[in-house]
Amino acid sequence: MKCFQSLFISILCVGPALANYEDNASSAIKTLQDEWYDVNTGLWNDLWWQSGNMVETIARLGRYDADFRPTASNIIANTYSKAANRKNATNWRNDFYDDMGWWAMAWISSYDMTGDRKYLNTAKDIFEDMTGGWTTPCGGGIWWDKPHTAIAAISNELFLSVAAHLTNRVSGDERTNYMHNAENEWDWFSRTGIINGDNLINDGIDLATCRNNGVTTWSYNQGVVLAGLSELSRATSNRDYTAYAHRIASATITKLTVNGILAEPVEEPPPPNDTDSQFKGAFVRGLAVLHANEPRQQYADFLKKNADAAWSLAKAADGVIGPKWQGPPNNANPASHASGIDVLVAAAQAG
Repeated sequence: MKCFQSLFISILCVGPALANYEDNASSAIKTLQDEWYDVNTGLWNDLWWQSGNMVETIARLGRYDADFRPTASNIIANTYSKAANRKNATNWRNDFYDDMGWWAMAWISSYDMTGDRKYLNTAKDIFEDMTGGWTTPCGGGIWWDKPHTAIAAISNELFLSVAAHLTNRVSGDERTNYMHNAENEWDWFSRTGIINGDNLINDGIDLATCRNNGVTTWSYNQGVVLAGLSELSRATSNRDYTAYAHRIASATITKLTVNGILAEPVEEPPPPNDTDSQFKGAFVRGLAVLHANEPRQQYADFLKKNADAAWSLAKAADGVIGPKWQGPPNNANPASHASGIDVLVAAAQAG
């Protein structure tokens, strides 16, 4: 067992006053720790960007649930101290701008929970490196990777989201700089045609045309942008940004669901793995940010319905949540379980 066994005393002692979603999220995080967390590396199952996602959702629950906060603080502090230079990374920087963006979001959420500026400063440092990717031949945007092999939606959405989140957590010239980056990103992104006629985002940009490549509309590409636009709207008091976010959110709920349960548009063989199993968690995190800023009953109902399904239909006997929230609980892995935690946390926050 590779975990902080002692950290979960507070979880085991949580009383009945907490909502079920909080109880279930805490229980699921205990399973995540027991099954996959390595205290020596600070990573879950030696996964890299997925571990950044896991830090973010643990911090989100810790910010929301004071009883869980000491546990979250200890997990986050250990990962921060142990994982910075692993998996071909140096101080959270590697060759993939999306990987870096996930870790920047993790440390922003950790700052929100703890108030410890070292986490915010780390996110700033990561973002500064991400700006070096703004050299594409398409009039803007950042590359997916430092070797310049592709322009992906996700790296650009994370650039937007990190910049917009940082805007709302700093002041003065720093704030102006981050806002400028976020606005420039959205101006470019929204003009590329990557948002298709169904108000869904395809996977990237065709380097030959600098337009939408028509590749799969994965759920995470619909979610990260929601948080970015929501934070940018807060920063600028411009509700045009959230109006666009609502269109994407509504399209996702309509078009990327099976009987109201979020589902990827295609299932690639082999069955969902520890890459695409992480995607739905990113969507519900983004939707939760949008809902917190501009609540809609449709979003609260959606998050709760999906959390109920993940807990009752996708959870195996060992407590691990599988990738299909509508069930059955097959092909479970650490990323699918982490996405299940995301939807439980989002449902708790939806009230």
